[in-house]
Amino acid sequence: MKSIKSYILIVAVAIGLSACNKQLNTSPSNAVSEEIVLKTVANLTALSEGTWASMMDDFYGGTFGNPGFKTITLVSEAMGNDVALITTKYSFAPVYRFTQMSDKTQSRLNAIWNQLYKIINSNNIIIANVDNVSGDATAKKVLKGQALALRAHTYLTIASFYQFSYLKDSLAKTAPIYTTPTSDTTRGNPKATLKDIYTLIFSDLLEARGLLEGYQRTAKYKINTNVVNGLLARAYLNTGRWAAAAEAANEALKNYPLMPPADYTKGFNDVNNSEWIWGHPEIPSQSDGSYSFHFLDVSSPSAYYYSFMADPFFGDLFEHGDIRKTLFSWDGNPGREGHLQYKKFKFRSDQTGDLVLMRSAEAYLIKAEGYARDNNITEGAAALNTLRSARGASTFDPAGATKEQLIEAILIERRKELWGEGFALADIIRNQLPVVRKPYVDAGGNAIQVTITTPDGTTKQVPARYHTERSFAGGAPFIANSPNYIFAIPQSEEQNNPNLFN
Repeated sequence: MKSIKSYILIVAVAIGLSACNKQLNTSPSNAVSEEIVLKTVANLTALSEGTWASMMDDFYGGTFGNPGFKTITLVSEAMGNDVALITTKYSFAPVYRFTQMSDKTQSRLNAIWNQLYKIINSNNIIIANVDNVSGDATAKKVLKGQALALRAHTYLTIASFYQFSYLKDSLAKTAPIYTTPTSDTTRGNPKATLKDIYTLIFSDLLEARGLLEGYQRTAKYKINTNVVNGLLARAYLNTGRWAAAAEAANEALKNYPLMPPADYTKGFNDVNNSEWIWGHPEIPSQSDGSYSFHFLDVSSPSAYYYSFMADPFFGDLFEHGDIRKTLFSWDGNPGREGHLQYKKFKFRSDQTGDLVLMRSAEAYLIKAEGYARDNNITEGAAALNTLRSARGASTFDPAGATKEQLIEAILIERRKELWGEGFALADIIRNQLPVVRKPYVDAGGNAIQVTITTPDGTTKQVPARYHTERSFAGGAPFIANSPNYIFAIPQSEEQNNPNLFN
């Protein structure tokens, strides 16, 4: 495990600097002593800011293929139904083929694991010391609340990807829990069950919500009660506490109205969007996290990789009149002809983009699903239709509809609304579903012809491109609850923690 002293390097440069307007240097020539770091709330706040900057804007494992926390978003989307990846492009082809995340020797697995536990340990340092340091009492309360919430968010990420659904087996062993700072000599903990992990998540979030009551944040990357309620809504949904999920989601979305339709076409790159509850701002001098746009942005000339194309069947889910339908077009560029672009994410002119972490649209969908699964079809449909109406889509008619029909409509709407935001694989695992990828062909088995416009303005018919990977490696069909969906614990952790399987 990482020691407390390894975090002093972050604080040495973070003290007095804002994590969102300075480039973090994690290798300063001089460090400050541990006693100084743990002495004042200002210094612990600097540790928090530095940890956040590292989480969002460091390339995990030192590779451009892992642009901060959004790496997990990209992995989740590439392993789902609706991204038809261009496999000749950099970095995500092994993920798309399901050959990487279940292989414990892979460097990406190691990078993600180490970063998640680095975030946990940093917040453990804050939680363990903040009550005893000098400084303003309100500042200490807020810092502790934010540290508890970020720790919960990190464990929620682990619970979502390192084990099957809680509703399949809440006692399944998943990953170690650490709630106090570790050192190089700390005895590694064994895997905890999903139930134990969620017990900690709920405890942290409920305490955080009380500590942050009345806190007015100055930036959307800072955690407030709306963010905490959004995290609670996700956790309640994952664990089948349907009414609580709907209630928490309703609290989260307050003060974050759904965006005007025209804003949906602006590139999902602005943290000031009215429905962004939580997000990370990017600027040219600190923008490594924006590198995720190189994969998601399939229409800007500045995007290097433009590899996350859309499955044509996904495009067919949208109705004419839905603002989201206008974002689709068949690519006419050489080497890309016939791929379906979904132009949801676009770089800004300075080649940066703010990073979305939570929106009120998601909260409406959790509210809808929570009510639906709790047999309240009227309220579930109302929440779903609030979102659909805001996008210009037709509404769901609850008259005569079954609970199952409403849930199916909500899960489809989650795919449509949250594409590219990291929920694809998480929802497949949560709902115990198989990945579904089909060839886009006519009755004769031939690729469907689509109309493209080439760069010189010529239009022509070409065969549509679709998923190249429609089974697991070796040809085994996609199934529900496949171990190929679960992130493996890296081999290095097994070697360093002999207690992991105790």
